[in-house]
Amino acid sequence: MSSSEGHPALRVRALRKSYKDVVAVDRLDLDVSYGECFGLLGPNGAGKTTTIEICEGLLAPDAGTVELLGLSWHSHAVQLRQRLGVQLQETQLSEKLTVEETVRLFRSFYYRGAPVAGVIAMVQLEEKRAARVGALSGGQKQRLAMACALVGDPDLLFLDEPTTGLDPQARRQVWHLVERFKSAGRTIILTTHYMEEAERLCDRVAIMDHGRIIALGTPRELIASIGVEHMVEFAVGDSMPRPELAALETLDGVKAARLENGSYQLQVDELHRAVPALLADLARRGVAVTELRTHSATLEDVFVSLTGRHLRDE
Repeated sequence: MSSSEGHPALRVRALRKSYKDVVAVDRLDLDVSYGECFGLLGPNGAGKTTTIEICEGLLAPDAGTVELLGLSWHSHAVQLRQRLGVQLQETQLSEKLTVEETVRLFRSFYYRGAPVAGVIAMVQLEEKRAARVGALSGGQKQRLAMACALVGDPDLLFLDEPTTGLDPQARRQVWHLVERFKSAGRTIILTTHYMEEAERLCDRVAIMDHGRIIALGTPRELIASIGVEHMVEFAVGDSMPRPELAALETLDGVKAARLENGSYQLQVDELHRAVPALLADLARRGVAVTELRTHSATLEDVFVSLTGRHLRDE
């Protein structure tokens, strides 16, 4: 089934889900195109997992509609289960089964699918094929969970926080798997609160907060939307006078300033002007800098600009 048939791979309209004390998803609209890697980005509690679990057919919405591959869970549940791959935020696998037995079990759920040996090789677990799941490392278990999601040869793959808790090397191994699947022209919907992950993997990103989409676009478009190219962070000694935010915002090249946890954060459009102006101003005031860092603007900075909070705030 292709995009030429007139519908997106995923269409969500007016989706709502509430619990006793919180609205988890609040009238959400969303389209994801075929062949796209689409990211739902936001802090814990933003509504990402609830949204994706409704799309996966694991939760029923209070209101709204979901169409996947032109089909709905109400009318085409059997067909959809054969065409979707799902990696949950936490996958509980039998620790007494081996890697090969686990993948073979999941392969048996599908009418068609990928060869078991090929999927194990794809996730680089060939040397562990006879090892029991309980003996695997955290990164190996995540790759096994990915194998279980891929063994049905899905048209649409859901990945919910696929690299949470992994060390940097294991995270990059999962990224490589996602990129291989994406290069085959398949559709991926990914939730994450790691901005680097979203910037590397996703064609487009929706930033969620309190159950709503507050920004949507390519990573480059979203970063450009805040109108700054760089961030400057600095701290001063405890005994030093504290610079005023209003004064910092008057410095050459500085667009905005904020103070968080004792660290000053400046949005700047021209780094080569802003840093010398900052250092000269602090020197005139007799303020010693204890830390100074700069980085290019990221999706994290987009979220901070929109909400005043960080993506990884709990």
